[in-house]
Amino acid sequence: MSEHPIDNDPMPDEIDFRKGVRGLHHIPPDAKVFLPASIERSVWQYFSAKAEQKGVELSELLTDVLKRDIEINEALK
Repeated sequence: MSEHPIDNDPMPDEIDFRKGVRGLHHIPPDAKVFLPASIERSVWQYFSAKAEQKGVELSELLTDVLKRDIEINEALK
């Protein structure tokens, strides 16, 4: 660590929030959120095939699987 004081702090002493918008980045509870995730190719292939068999979108199938997994984990607590 440096022994020199940090005097180039970019934060202003006062911040003007007059032009701020309340809730600008709020995500409603029922909103669909795009969340990029990395999964192994074999897992993607498995679930892609299952989604196609069921005639649903991959994201819908994965959401259902993850919700069931949450239910199971909560039940085991």
